[in-house]
Amino acid sequence: MSNWRQSLHILRVMLRHRLDLLVSADTIPRRLPRVLLKCWQGVLPGSDIPRGERVRAAFLELGPVYIKLGQLLSTRRDLLPADVADALATLQDKVPPIEGFDVAQFVTEVLGQDSGEVFKRLDAEPLASASIAQVHAAELANGDDVVVKLVRPGIRRQIQADMALLKSLAVWLDEHVPEARRLKLPRVTEDHEQVLLAELDMFNEARNQIRLRRNFAESDLLYVPRVHAEFTRDRLLIMERVYGLPIGQVDELKARGVDMRVLAHKGVETFFKQVFVHNFFHADMHPGNILIDTADPSNPKYIALDCAIIGSLTPDDQNYLAQNLLAFFNRDYRQVVELHLRSGWVPGDTDADAFEAVIREVCEPIFAKPLADISFAEFVVTLLDTAGQFDMQIQPQLVLLQKTLLYIEGLGRQLYPELDLWETAQPFMEEWATERLGPAAVITDWLSAGPELWQQLSRLPMTLKSSEAELRHLRTQLGKQSEHIERISTDLLRNRRHRRFKQVAGVGFLALATWMLWQPLAEGLGSGDATMLAGVVSAFLGSALLVRA
Repeated sequence: MSNWRQSLHILRVMLRHRLDLLVSADTIPRRLPRVLLKCWQGVLPGSDIPRGERVRAAFLELGPVYIKLGQLLSTRRDLLPADVADALATLQDKVPPIEGFDVAQFVTEVLGQDSGEVFKRLDAEPLASASIAQVHAAELANGDDVVVKLVRPGIRRQIQADMALLKSLAVWLDEHVPEARRLKLPRVTEDHEQVLLAELDMFNEARNQIRLRRNFAESDLLYVPRVHAEFTRDRLLIMERVYGLPIGQVDELKARGVDMRVLAHKGVETFFKQVFVHNFFHADMHPGNILIDTADPSNPKYIALDCAIIGSLTPDDQNYLAQNLLAFFNRDYRQVVELHLRSGWVPGDTDADAFEAVIREVCEPIFAKPLADISFAEFVVTLLDTAGQFDMQIQPQLVLLQKTLLYIEGLGRQLYPELDLWETAQPFMEEWATERLGPAAVITDWLSAGPELWQQLSRLPMTLKSSEAELRHLRTQLGKQSEHIERISTDLLRNRRHRRFKQVAGVGFLALATWMLWQPLAEGLGSGDATMLAGVVSAFLGSALLVRA
């Protein structure tokens, strides 16, 4: 589909679902689009369907790439109204299987060897089908049960074409619709394209899955399926087949006697361990990617699928985030402000007192509720929105974290409505602070940095001498620059005085000439000599312009 046809298709879908009603015509600065939108909104009747449902329906109709965009936008509750974000969060990425697809031929082509030599059985019908890939059950020649995950043929071109149009549309909306600017659509679409392209690389997903499995190898929190790396290619991933109950089947989990409180708290602990211990977290933990191992109902275990999207933080961001959380637990709002300033998350010239006052005003009513009634994820979103009032820019490294936190708490509350995320989070963060920021951690850091530190100390005299020489050179250069600036200032002052003198002199000479020539001029003008009159006017105007110049 060409760009213009695709654009018309998007426009038709948006108008069919009356997404035009989301924009107030009065906010559009250009007259023609404003008038056209007003006319359109005035002619057609309104819609009784809630705006969130209309947005969701439009994304569903537009197809897989847009469904994934809707899922991403649903996590940006600092940008979208709550009702729209809630509706988009229910989008499920389920699409029909590839028509006329021969999975055995595809595997043979990608592996470079006959699929019959690798598999004892390879099911033609897929277990699941999504926008990027589809999954088939299989049995290896050695008898291992596996699943074959393959990238849809031609999907890269489709994604690139769709995203090129989306990015152009995002830029246009950002430039022409003031209400759209706060959504930062160009940045959102750029991030969305990177996420989609990363999901096309099965090598990348395999590396992520292997590392995540290693991180939880001895844990009863999370199980990650084993990857058969010898059969993995850029468009093909083969992994152990695992069996569990989808996390969305809450009634069945309860029927099997699963301890829902344990399950919910394990989810929270898994999240914090990934972020603050491993610094490597699964960033696509929606219900479709999570199974529950119910073999021991009193001690259930999570099973993670689809490791294409992984997040991590720099050590500095990790430390700042942890200290922010601890400061909030202790209601130390001044510490929060100082951490935001030190991290560079807000501009250095931010009014710290005003920032602290606003954070206190937002947080105190929240803390007045029972802890179990406080949504931790919504709390974080509110704080980010508050910081945005002080020009806090979007931190890309925190976006995936925020998305994951929203998923985790949402799932936890669905499993166990009485979930007190704070009860699990605070002890974990305090233990983390003791290990990473306490005296023992400082001593460990000094010891581990010992050889490098002594090497740097041995170079200290030379470094000081070099710095002293550089300072002397800098002072010399500054002195020369000061002399140049002073000379330029003197020349400018002299030129200004000369120009003023010339203007005064010109006015004086003009006045003298007028006095000396007054009588002849009066006689000539009295005789009605048009030539003399024109000459006088021209001379006067020319002199005036000369003096003005």
